[in-house]
Amino acid sequence: MKFFQRLGRSIMLPVAVLPVAAILMGLGNWIVAAAGANIASTFLLAAGAAVLDNMALLFAIGISIGMANKSDGTSALAGLVSWLTVTTLLAPETVGRFLGIADVADVDPAFGNIKNVFVGIICGLIGAWAYNRFKDTRLPDALSFFSGKRSVAIVTAGVSLVVAVVLLFVWPVVYGGLVTFGEWISTLGPVGAGIYGFLNRLLIPFGLHHALNSVFWFDVAGINDLNNFLAGSGGDGVYGVTGQYMTGFFPIMMFGLPGAALAMYVTAKTKRKKAVAGILLSSAVAAFFVGITEPLEFAFMFLAPWLYLVHAAFTGISLFIAALLPTRMGFGFSAGFIDLVLGWVNPLAQNPWMIPVMGVFWFAVYFVVFRFLILKFRLKTPGREDDDELLEDIGPAAVRDAGYRPTAEKFVAGLGGRDNIVQLDNCATRLRLEVADTSRVDAAALKRAGAAGTITSGAKSVQVVYGLNVQFVKDAMEDVIAGRSVEPAASASTDAAAATTVTAAPAVVRLAQPIAGAVRPLSEVPDPMFAQGTMGPGLAIEPTADTVVAPADGTVTTVFPTGHAIGLTLADGTELLIHVGVDTVELKGRGFEPLVEQGEEVRAGAELLRFDAAAIRDAGYSAITPVIVLNNEQATIEFV
Repeated sequence: MKFFQRLGRSIMLPVAVLPVAAILMGLGNWIVAAAGANIASTFLLAAGAAVLDNMALLFAIGISIGMANKSDGTSALAGLVSWLTVTTLLAPETVGRFLGIADVADVDPAFGNIKNVFVGIICGLIGAWAYNRFKDTRLPDALSFFSGKRSVAIVTAGVSLVVAVVLLFVWPVVYGGLVTFGEWISTLGPVGAGIYGFLNRLLIPFGLHHALNSVFWFDVAGINDLNNFLAGSGGDGVYGVTGQYMTGFFPIMMFGLPGAALAMYVTAKTKRKKAVAGILLSSAVAAFFVGITEPLEFAFMFLAPWLYLVHAAFTGISLFIAALLPTRMGFGFSAGFIDLVLGWVNPLAQNPWMIPVMGVFWFAVYFVVFRFLILKFRLKTPGREDDDELLEDIGPAAVRDAGYRPTAEKFVAGLGGRDNIVQLDNCATRLRLEVADTSRVDAAALKRAGAAGTITSGAKSVQVVYGLNVQFVKDAMEDVIAGRSVEPAASASTDAAAATTVTAAPAVVRLAQPIAGAVRPLSEVPDPMFAQGTMGPGLAIEPTADTVVAPADGTVTTVFPTGHAIGLTLADGTELLIHVGVDTVELKGRGFEPLVEQGEEVRAGAELLRFDAAAIRDAGYSAITPVIVLNNEQATIEFV
């Protein structure tokens, strides 16, 4: 799922330019219909087409950038190389020469549709993979010119050659299968219209919907719904029949998806609402007026694929209902307001007033259902991404490394240098490392650098306690180890280690017990970091319930990705860690369900996370739950 969430964020890069292009195309088509072709319409249509006609190429480049680790533009070039290689090799003219076909018109029509989003996504992933895998490759001195990033495009081209050969045989089968399937659906009446609408949306992410559309909208199987409607009474259309494969799209595109956009806006995190408002509003306007929905659909189809499946089902239902009702409408461009107005007086238009009525219904359905599903299943729609994902979006090096780089450099030195660190990971508050030689680890130097404590467990294992911001230290350490240089931000003049400074004043922290169970001293926790107080003072609970609640009013400062630990900052500044189980980070989130998000304000008694104690114990781990004060080593916890 994380892969698809990252893919969804990558797609937002090219999607961000689609609403403007869609509006330009819509205005151009409106001018053509109202006043005929002229300079203004030609200019607008050309400007919009520059983006829309090259959407698949933009996807190849955007995904290659977004899926790359710390991309610097080399990955974008790799995505472009892959796209050019695949689409050139599979162009009808090239395929004709491969297969010895003299007339290009005799080449399988599938290759006339090779420039689609599906191929764009594949090319983007190829470019990103080649960049991630080969950007640091060192070749022998004789070939050193091609070392590192220069090797990425070469590898990309080689992999793309193989992919093109595979698609040479696979693509015609896929395309032909869709056409044959569409011809069969056309025999099922309104039910077939509903199935077509459902599949039309499902195929949008891959750009394969065009093959299906050709069956219903054009003269592949004798339906020719779109052209017959546009021809009006002068064509072969039939009043009450023609338009049944287009009408149901109007309520969804003009009203349903804007309702979904509103649902995504109201459920976005407060601090992210302003950032997502622009893209959602412009996308909703494009969907309503022009009928281009890709900007909205791509905004959530990969971030929340189950939500997109619901959207596809709603589209199918809308086409089914519209085909049953005595209403018919068609379009020349897409199912937006402009085409609705232009088609209102078409002789084949039947009861067009029903479309806005259906639209109001679908607006309400989309808003209510999307809002419910987003909140119920905590879907990562725009504005609801995890904070660590947001840092990736805006450039992690510019944010975290500015403050954590100095600490990272000192930690790497204290751990014996780059060559001594074999493996680096982190849990909620500590670094977990495998080192080549534990004798080279300088615990005193790590302490001076900001570590709360260091413990060596086993011949190669070392743990360094830092605090709730350990993720950022770990990320910065990876940059140091890899030799990546990052320009510190001007405002980051103080070392982030200051955040771990402990308060010397003794204090009694009175809390409600966060989970039912027997209270134990920390010394009974089977982990020396907790038992020896290295992590900080506190108490432990042997749980008899399955839900952790807030022990006091405060703010959620950390929700660890695997869900096994929660960090809170109380109103008086006390930092708490509630860590369910020992070494439960190894479960990779299995058996844990966070119920809050980072940055969320909670009241005492609010549910924070749910867990399966039996699953923890069955996996061989203790479910004992330490509750720790992180920023005052003189504190004492009392449960009241």
